[in-house]
Amino acid sequence: MPAHSAGVLAFRRTSGTLEVLLVHPGGPFWRNKDLGAWSIPKGEFGAGEDAEAVARREFAEELGTELTAALISLGEIRQRGGKLVEAFAAEIDLDADAIVSNDVELEWPPRSGRVQRFPEVDRAAWFDLDDARARINPAQAALLDRLAAVGGQ
Repeated sequence: MPAHSAGVLAFRRTSGTLEVLLVHPGGPFWRNKDLGAWSIPKGEFGAGEDAEAVARREFAEELGTELTAALISLGEIRQRGGKLVEAFAAEIDLDADAIVSNDVELEWPPRSGRVQRFPEVDRAAWFDLDDARARINPAQAALLDRLAAVGGQ
């Protein structure tokens, strides 16, 4: 059974342009990766957990901001590794430079036996849809189209 995640595609309108908030994963593996590496804030959940509640929790953990805005369902997408991501959209505005992410523990370098702590997200940024398409995990690009279709524009 594939892993399930839930997340939020935050959006805002700036001078008539639709912008979305994406996060860049922290840690040494992602340090020099940009195009195709960004994501919506999201996290895994198990049986019996509510996807909307998980999406709000993960948003708070990865950005340091509680999400109280109404959520709009964007449905589910399947990432390359098989993980299913249930996504929601929320219209909000926040300072992407002021995020505070939780930390994760990771064995680094691999197979070294040395565990280090890294921020789960090392940065967040607002992008217009064209820039977002270039940076977002390719499987998540469908979420940008769904946002536009449900009135994000």
